[in-house]
Amino acid sequence: MKKVLITFAALALIASVSSCRETEKKTEETVEAAVEAATEATEDAAEATEDAMEATEEDAQDAAEAVEGAVEEAAEAVEGHSDAH
Repeated sequence: MKKVLITFAALALIASVSSCRETEKKTEETVEAAVEAATEATEDAAEATEDAMEATEEDAQDAAEAVEGAVEEAAEAVEGHSDAH
């Protein structure tokens, strides 16, 4: 009976050790996948930020050109009004 119990205990010990190794590998793979996903998300966010900055810059340039055009038109209207007097 002692041999059966010792054998059973030894098998349980071996199973638990190999189970821990598998768990460790799975944990390592999960961590690597999480790091990779976080890296990709960071890169995507950086690209989106860059695109937004470029769009904002273009919009600002368009607005500046529109204001400049309005100022020129106003100046011309004032000059035309002054010439009429």
